[in-house]
Amino acid sequence: MKLALAKVGNPNILVNLISRRVRQLTSGGGNSRPLVDQAGNLGAADIALLEVIEDKMGFIANAEGEEEIQTTGKKRRGR
Repeated sequence: MKLALAKVGNPNILVNLISRRVRQLTSGGGNSRPLVDQAGNLGAADIALLEVIEDKMGFIANAEGEEEIQTTGKKRRGR
């Protein structure tokens, strides 16, 4: 978690990013696939933290002070 916090800088933003990404991963929607190869038997929160650490996911703060998740992974082909 320390590595992810170093990437984001603010613990409150990190908690928001991880919780939003966990919801995406567990919802089964379009962004529900892990962006890391080592997902194996990791939980959704661990996968989200690993995505932040490996720069696969970041955030953009909008004017209202809320964060928006931005994935930086390559687009997948041939679903």
